[in-house]
Parts: sequence; structure tokens; C-alpha cells
Amino acid sequence: MAARRHRRRGLNRAALLLGLVLGLASCVGPTRPSQPPARPPAPPAAATALEAGLRLGPALPALDSDAAERALRAFQLSCPSLLSRADPSGLTEPADWRALCAETPDDPAAFFRTRFVAVQVGDGAAFATGYYEPQIPGCRTPRPGCEVPIYRKPPDLLDANPATGARGRGRVDENGNYVLYHDRSAIEQGALAGRGLELAYAADPVDLFFVQIQGSGRLRLPDGSVMRIGYAGQNGREYVAIGRLLRDRGILQSPISMQRIREWIRANPEAGRALMRENLSYVFFQELTGPGPLGALGRPVTARVTVAADPNFVPLGAPVLLSGMDNQAANGIWVAQDTGGAIRGANRFDTFWGAGEEAARIAGSMSSRGRASILLPRSAVERLRSRLAPARS
Repeated sequence: MAARRHRRRGLNRAALLLGLVLGLASCVGPTRPSQPPARPPAPPAAATALEAGLRLGPALPALDSDAAERALRAFQLSCPSLLSRADPSGLTEPADWRALCAETPDDPAAFFRTRFVAVQVGDGAAFATGYYEPQIPGCRTPRPGCEVPIYRKPPDLLDANPATGARGRGRVDENGNYVLYHDRSAIEQGALAGRGLELAYAADPVDLFFVQIQGSGRLRLPDGSVMRIGYAGQNGREYVAIGRLLRDRGILQSPISMQRIREWIRANPEAGRALMRENLSYVFFQELTGPGPLGALGRPVTARVTVAADPNFVPLGAPVLLSGMDNQAANGIWVAQDTGGAIRGANRFDTFWGAGEEAARIAGSMSSRGRASILLPRSAVERLRSRLAPARS
């Protein structure tokens, strides 16, 4: 479900300002008073947890037994990945998880409390949003009123330039050049039509847009059955949060929820279609036949347990503790099993709430700040000891 919801232009502005200042300075005569030196650009943001800095977290509070049991099951589902995948955050190694993954604890809350150590990345200040699994009308073959294609991942969508090996999604065009893949507007206007890539069809393009933001969904078919679709890939174009565009343009005021965005698009269909196309990102799907939507680890995600996180800052599969959140529903123990297009940086999380109206309501209004700790194996903490600042008193 790795499709969810940024990039900075501040350095570009700083560079332009610096160039302007330097250009003016070169034209100033020697008798004019000198201008103060331009402020140097801000240092780049940390790229990994190790660069962001680490601190011992607070002692774990008493955990709700049911929540701890659900988190234990999710953690155990994640173990095959923890034991085999390299951790880009630099916090753990596969061997750190071996003993923990082999355990079958009778008391899940005690397992998390005694076998892990809480570590905070950066300042530990967390921001959490929410996502869910929507259900929309759809069909397997096109029919009147159900003609919006839902595409499989195209075979010409590549993860790297085949000529140079340089990473970055794109395609080889008719001239043999490696170029960016088709954006949302091009795809919606037929760039993939006639290639047999249609997995199914949606009745409404707005519904499909929000399924793409969530990264998975259910299609309610004409015969009453349900077809589950899950994330299969993304076109490599930048995700643009249309809610932020509406806020920045003064169209909607904070707090902005998914429900308010949908209402505005419905009330302004032409402007709404243009707004959606400003989000260049486009998600491709596959049919799911097993339990639950799949997360970034290829394992089913769990309502009220799974969070999406940036793998450069949180080991995927690791437990995460959110506390002091201003929306108390986000507090508690979670497991990082997913990623998202907008889930970037330290302590940025997207909480998964399942399917149905209540899940949609909670996820759509979730925008919560508080504190985050990653629960790491003791062996990893010992290896990182020289990098760890003491816990805050």
C-alpha cells in the first residue's frame, strides 16, 4: 500500500538570491558602502536516521494487552523481511532481529517492554496522518457508467536507465532516450490505452483518484462481489498534495480533511479535474486474493497496527511507539510495515485504519503531532551506544 502522499525548493530560492546579491555586488563602485554578506544556505536535511542524530527514548509505558498482542502478530509477520533485508536507516542489521523473531512470547506487552529499547531519531517530534482501504463501485469489463480504466503496472516502466544504470523511474522513448514516464494527465488522456493493461474499471474518476492516494481498495462489482486491488507500482512522478494546494490558494481553510477535498472537487468538477492532474503521480494496481491489502514488505497490513514510515529513518518491520499525540487515537504501539510517497523524513508516519466508514472518518481527519520512539533490539542499541545522546530527563 505503498502509494501515499513533497519536496523542497528552498535551496533553489536561496541559490537565486545569492546569485542576485553577488551579481549586484560586482557592479558596485569602490566608494559605495559594502553590503553585508549573504546568509549561507541552510544545510541539507538529514538523509538517514544516523545523520539525524539519536537519543535514548523514555522507558516504555504500560501497553494495552490487546494492542500489544496485535502488534506482536504484525511484528512476527514482518520477521522474514527483518531477517533478510538491508536496513537503509543504518540502525539495525538482520542478525539483530534473529533471537527476537525466534521467540514465541506468552506476554506480548512484557516482550516489547523487556526485549527492546526505545530510541528517538532527531528531536523525536512526530507527525502522523492516516490512510484506509476504500471501497468504490467498479467492474471487471467496461460498461456504460463504469469506464474509467484501472491500469496494471506497464512493462515499459523501468526503475533505472538501462544504458547507465542510474536510478530513477522512466521509460525508453521511440528515439532510444531514457525519459520520465507519462504523468497523470497523459495517462488519463490515453497514453496507455490499447495496450491491454486494464486490470478493471471504476465508475468514477474521483473515487479512483482517492483509491490511488490510499494505495489499495475494494471494487464493489455489479453482481455484489468484491474485487480487491493493491499497489503494484508508481510512475515515478512527484506526489503533489492537492489539499495543500487548496489551502495555499486560499480556497479551503485549515483543518483540511479528505472529506472536504472530495466535496470541493464534486462541487467544482472542471476545476477539480484540473486540480487532480496537478498531482503528477499515478499508481498502478494488481488484484489481491489473499488477506488484507499488502504493505511495502509484501505482507498484509493490519488496521490500527500498521504505520507507513520512511525506511531511511525507521527499519521496516520495527515496532514504533507514538505518545502524547494531540489526537489520542494515534497513541500506542505500531509496526512500520509500509511506505508512502509523502511519508518522508524522520518521525513522519501514516497510520492505517482498515476499511469502512469509521476507518475513512478517522483516517481522513488524522493530522496529529506528538512524540515517536523506535523500539530497537538491544544488540543494535549496544552497537549504536557511542552515537546515542542520553534520554531527556
